[in-house]
Amino acid sequence: MAQVRSFTRRQLLQLASLGGTLLASGALAGCRGDCGEAGRLLSARGELPAAWLKALPSSWRSEQLDTPAALLEVLRQPQEQPLLLSLGDGWAQQLPVPRLPPLEAPALLELLDPIAQAPSRLFAGPEAPARAFPWAFGTWVILLRNRPDLQRRRAEGWDVLLDTSLRQRLVLPASPRLLIDLAMRQLGLSSLEASAIEDPRLPAQLRRLHAQALSLDEPNGLNLLLAGEADAAVVPTQRAVPLLQRDPRLTAVLPASGSPLWWQLLVRIAPARADQPTPPLPLEWLRDGLSLPLLDRLLAAGWVPPLPEKQLQPALARWPERLRPLLLPPAAVLARCSSLPPLAAPQQQRLQVLWDQAMAAN
Repeated sequence: MAQVRSFTRRQLLQLASLGGTLLASGALAGCRGDCGEAGRLLSARGELPAAWLKALPSSWRSEQLDTPAALLEVLRQPQEQPLLLSLGDGWAQQLPVPRLPPLEAPALLELLDPIAQAPSRLFAGPEAPARAFPWAFGTWVILLRNRPDLQRRRAEGWDVLLDTSLRQRLVLPASPRLLIDLAMRQLGLSSLEASAIEDPRLPAQLRRLHAQALSLDEPNGLNLLLAGEADAAVVPTQRAVPLLQRDPRLTAVLPASGSPLWWQLLVRIAPARADQPTPPLPLEWLRDGLSLPLLDRLLAAGWVPPLPEKQLQPALARWPERLRPLLLPPAAVLARCSSLPPLAAPQQQRLQVLWDQAMAAN
């Protein structure tokens, strides 16, 4: 990650007072006392750290729904109250852009590593305004249960998933796009290259990977791994890190060839009525998640803010050495990781054709 100077807690607070944009927008008004209701913060259950939620200003009301899909359903219902949503990047890409006001928090975004710039724009062009606050990110890893033999073969990277001993003993995510990305990485291809999807080897490789799976269900499939019905699972680091801390049977592999990235974003939804003002962001609350002591609580739950490495290192230094590269990959590995931005309609159709070709032969 890019090296930039670190900030003290006092400097963070001073940054919030700089810039006429923040002052004019009333962005410093994220009071902690009872200053009238500003809006609702909606999140899927388990996708916002409890310690951070407890620190939410009383002017914001927190609600947790069962799934990210339930959050999107709220937007289809008549509502006049402004919302703040926490969503993964794949779900956030389904939000109606006209309902998303610009973030108007440049000083806050400047605290983040440059890797967070594209997600803050929801992967729109560099001239697009920031509409999201990327508060956590991570990679996908191979989580192994009682398989030291495969752990010793970590240099093989994603090819380990094709080991014959893992046939019908592997849990994969229920995401065709993610599986296609992994199949590309097994072939040494990059999903960022438009020509990669035309590689003639890809349908067979995707078919081989899919045939290994006992289940395509990452959240619930973890139960198969913990119960011993599966030996390996591909999971996001946010799910892997808490498990690795308490279950000695588990180890994790982040291939040196890199991984798809996942992002957790906070976005504002403008009120349905144009004459209703949009309240300012709770900026102090957001900053608290980037600094101690809350930063430690976020890391313990597997949530890693996309801060420059220099700022994360003091907190990471307190972690077991085996877990640090999972929380923040080495720079060389992170450079080989990539996000999964939105696809244009022709790209979506081509991916669907590829998936259908691979599955037709199974």
